[in-house]
Amino acid sequence: MLNKYALWKNLLILFVVFISILYALPNIYGSDPAIQITVTRAAAVDDNLANRVKTELKSSGVEFTSIKINKDILVVRFKNVENQLKANELLRESLGDAYSVAQNIITASPQWLLDIHALPMYLGLDLRGGLHFLMEVDMDTVLKQAYETFTSDVRRVLRQEKIRYISVKQLKDSIEVRFRDSDTLEKAQGPIRKNLDELAMDTEERDGAFVLKLTLTKASRIERKKAALKKNITTLRKRVNEYGVSEPVIQQQGEDRIVLQLPGVQCSSCVKKTLSAVASLEFRLVDTKNSVEDALKGRTPIGSRLYYDRQGQPYLLKKRVIINGQHIGSAASGMDNQSATPAVFINTNGVGAKRLSNVTRKNIGKPMAVVFIEQKPVVKEVDGKEVVSYRKTEEVINVATIQDILSRRFQITGLDSPKEAHELALLIRAGALVAPIRIIEERTIGPSLGQDNIDKGTLSVIVGMLMVVVFMAVWYKGFGMVANIALTFNLVLIVAILSLLQATLTLPGIAGIVLTVGMAVDANVLIFERIREELRAGNTPQASIHAGYEKALSTIADANITTLIAAIVLFIFGTGAIKGFAITLSIGILTSMFTAVMGTRAIINLFVSGKSIKTLSI
Repeated sequence: MLNKYALWKNLLILFVVFISILYALPNIYGSDPAIQITVTRAAAVDDNLANRVKTELKSSGVEFTSIKINKDILVVRFKNVENQLKANELLRESLGDAYSVAQNIITASPQWLLDIHALPMYLGLDLRGGLHFLMEVDMDTVLKQAYETFTSDVRRVLRQEKIRYISVKQLKDSIEVRFRDSDTLEKAQGPIRKNLDELAMDTEERDGAFVLKLTLTKASRIERKKAALKKNITTLRKRVNEYGVSEPVIQQQGEDRIVLQLPGVQCSSCVKKTLSAVASLEFRLVDTKNSVEDALKGRTPIGSRLYYDRQGQPYLLKKRVIINGQHIGSAASGMDNQSATPAVFINTNGVGAKRLSNVTRKNIGKPMAVVFIEQKPVVKEVDGKEVVSYRKTEEVINVATIQDILSRRFQITGLDSPKEAHELALLIRAGALVAPIRIIEERTIGPSLGQDNIDKGTLSVIVGMLMVVVFMAVWYKGFGMVANIALTFNLVLIVAILSLLQATLTLPGIAGIVLTVGMAVDANVLIFERIREELRAGNTPQASIHAGYEKALSTIADANITTLIAAIVLFIFGTGAIKGFAITLSIGILTSMFTAVMGTRAIINLFVSGKSIKTLSI
């Protein structure tokens, strides 16, 4: 039979229709402004916290729709953004540092849709509103930290080789090593070159001394700047997760700048606190020879310093830093094979491995502490302007006994639970910015403006679709209405795919959908015109329908493939908005091929298959 699909084709089309409607459905329900509360320290997300939050909000007159605990996260929903912002400020102040309070926008879809992972599309900054930051990484600090590390390393190498020197001095962009005679200077160059190959050497005689000037090579400077920028991007990405942002955009711009976009977030000062915080991690030996009690009374021994952990327990630690965050390559949590207790496995770089090996070889059986140091910016409003000051916090997060000589890979034990080990590994991996960042540009897009963009974008899609629908109905009559049904389903299919992929929809993306609406019927126009030609040639309606679809297919394929290639090129070489346009256009091309060819023919087959037809409404 000419116009009849095999059963599997009809079942495939029905399956695609069902899945598309199911996964496009969450976009109808909209979303709610929400606050998410998670634990940052020794606290718990439980009913007591929920009751505390409920009491705080009610006593302050802040209206909310629901409070619910979901997988160790307390979620508070609101009717509008105004109440969300009020609650965010109130809860951050009342809950303190023990909890992380983050703004988010959560889908209002029913639970049965969430259970099958049917989620709405993400909306970009221009549609949802949010914050845009342009940040500059302080590269001078990156190089300064490198020279600080190398200054210590130069002293260590010279001591190991028993080479006498007058002084090792760190300058702004170099290290100067002074010797009494030229023979000692020449003797020192070999070990330094062997152990510290990132340093270039220059010699001179000055003020009666022989000076070895060490500077970072050009390749090393470039590499360190690149590494600092990449690590800061990684750290920022993990920090913004605190805000529950569905699709943050974090991109490199130039050699020392980072672009950050946070859709749905409106609390600018809260974000700046987290983004600008500079943290570091240090490993120090515990001073076991002197008394903590004496230090508490003000008699701190030379070479040691008093620190506290998060519970206020005091520790006397050596001032000398064994290794810091710059020497750590990776960290992962797991279980110790021997004791079957939680542990954190750490990998260090070459310099870190040497320093760690030298220190631990002499201190087996002695305790070593991990100190977390962070400078948190405190934003205060003075005379109507935001003033940023920094509060430095230093706390011991772990103390463990050195069991063996540690080198490139070692582990931290003595942890209370696998959860604590996991959190410590995260802290070590990405708790610190390599260098400070400075926000040089900030823009806030309000939710009302984002909603206005959504309304205008939706209106453009509706107007474009109505014009196409009217044209097809008037020009191709019954067959035009079939094309209109396929066009409607095409829109549903695009939305479903964007939702399944959890792609971010932006204004350029909406432009791609509008273009797709106009292009989607091109295939039907070619098919219907071919059917008309076959009818004018005297062929039967059944034969004309079959010929129209068969003969127009190659032309349709060629036209869509060339457009798809152009869209792929736009995606590969474009940035930002252009990528959003290319994604929706590419998806639209593929879905329109399915709906305009297979979809319309399935509907037409339903009416003409096995019937004697004399005329067609085309």
